[in-house]
Amino acid sequence: MLTERGDTVTENALLAAARHDGVTVIRNASSNYMVQDLCFFLEELGVKVEGVGTTTLTVHGVAHIDRDVDYSPSEDPVEAMSLLAAAVITESELTIRRVPVEFLEIELAVLEEMGLDHERGREYAADNGRTRLVDLTVRPSKLQAPIDKIHPMPFPGVNIDNVPFFAAIAAVAQGSTLIHDWVYDNRAIYLTELNRLGAHVKLLDPHRVLVEGPTRWRSAEMMCPPALRPAVVVLLAMMAAPGTSVLRNVYVINRGYEDLAERLNSIGAQIETFRDI
Repeated sequence: MLTERGDTVTENALLAAARHDGVTVIRNASSNYMVQDLCFFLEELGVKVEGVGTTTLTVHGVAHIDRDVDYSPSEDPVEAMSLLAAAVITESELTIRRVPVEFLEIELAVLEEMGLDHERGREYAADNGRTRLVDLTVRPSKLQAPIDKIHPMPFPGVNIDNVPFFAAIAAVAQGSTLIHDWVYDNRAIYLTELNRLGAHVKLLDPHRVLVEGPTRWRSAEMMCPPALRPAVVVLLAMMAAPGTSVLRNVYVINRGYEDLAERLNSIGAQIETFRDI
């Protein structure tokens, strides 16, 4: 029994159980997408895992593993959410390929409630039947604040790392949105950096912010927040702000996203990277 449900602690227990020649039952396990990917990888190595996608995993371990496998993890739902948020904030039409929709069901349900105009297109054959991948087209929409607060929950709830993107999305919606980022201490504080760009984000406590919309974005020059997701949220908001904005010390973004500026430029952004002398 895991006393705290988490992705890393579940993965550590899985790896230990995989090398134990016997049956191990892991209760209160995380069922998030990265844990499922590890389960499928272990099965490729000859380890039988029952209950994938649930909070109880039964692992039939093996004493020795010596096998070459060709394996690729599923598409990243947080990266898909980043692109979805970019489309919403900039009021653009964007088609995101190969979205792991099973891990964005709750996020999409909330956005549908807010009035998001979107369409699911082509569906891809999932590798080993793991994750359903679809093309998702997002269109400019007039959003309304959701009735309930937005907060993270274990899978299949709103992903912990997707919560900050709702701050910028709520900033372009009509009305007040309460965001309760209860998992990470003080991460919600960095969402107030959106105020520098014209948003109205009120910090209620270290875990809760109240976002008032809609926002008339304005350009600004500022330092990058030290938290990855709020930093990307600020960058996306800068894309929607008229004029030229400057975001300095973007190491945290480069650490978490590979070539993000170049990828955003490929879909119409105008981001220039530079170094201060």
